[in-house]
Amino acid sequence: MTRDLRHLDYTELRGIIGEQPCPLLFATVSGAHLYGFPSRDSDVDLRGVHVLPAAEVVGLRHGPETRDRTWFENGAEVDLVTHDLAKFARLMFRRNGYVLEQVLSPLVVLSTPEHAELVELAHGCITKWHAHHYRGFAKTQWEFFQKKRELKPLLYTFRVLLTGINLMRTGVIQADLRELTGGPSYLPELMAAKAEAEHAPLDGPPDELLAADVVRLQNVLDEAEAVTGLPDRPSAEAGLNDLLIKVRLRG
Repeated sequence: MTRDLRHLDYTELRGIIGEQPCPLLFATVSGAHLYGFPSRDSDVDLRGVHVLPAAEVVGLRHGPETRDRTWFENGAEVDLVTHDLAKFARLMFRRNGYVLEQVLSPLVVLSTPEHAELVELAHGCITKWHAHHYRGFAKTQWEFFQKKRELKPLLYTFRVLLTGINLMRTGVIQADLRELTGGPSYLPELMAAKAEAEHAPLDGPPDELLAADVVRLQNVLDEAEAVTGLPDRPSAEAGLNDLLIKVRLRG
């Protein structure tokens, strides 16, 4: 890693994830780097999919569906969380916007042909009900901000609301706050302040203005959901099932 962790060393990251006990279908960068407001001291959040061997899923003893490893590399905290393909596919099918952001992340550390298939199938998992995911995520982050008074959860609040609005309007998952429109004019200033320290406190707009803008975007999300052309149900279940069988039988 470089000292300024706003910039990632992908070669080094690929070397790190190559040490995992199970083969990976993909690994991408999530967290603040994906959302467009990494700090100099941000953690590096890696997310992906591993594949358990058939012997660890057909017998009485099952291998871990989720692997979580955290360590320090050149002074940076690196967190790698992967799900077995079966669990990840179930999450994709259950209106989980977080995993769709991971598989569709443009910050790709490791990819395979099966990752490309997952990317295509992810588009068939998007429904109007993902508005509930982003609405609930925003509520949680707003409450966290009110307790901690830090920029990070505040920016997360605006990010997920704007991601949800954009998804309802366009059918496209865009997780980078810098690429999203419709947010308050003071967001770039808050993002610049957060870039200097991961746990920077709020020193900006008054609470009344922040609360009003959050409520406004919540209402915009509700309105966008009400008129969206996204389907009620995902269409990728058969494709995800076929991919899982193919990968598992191949061993």
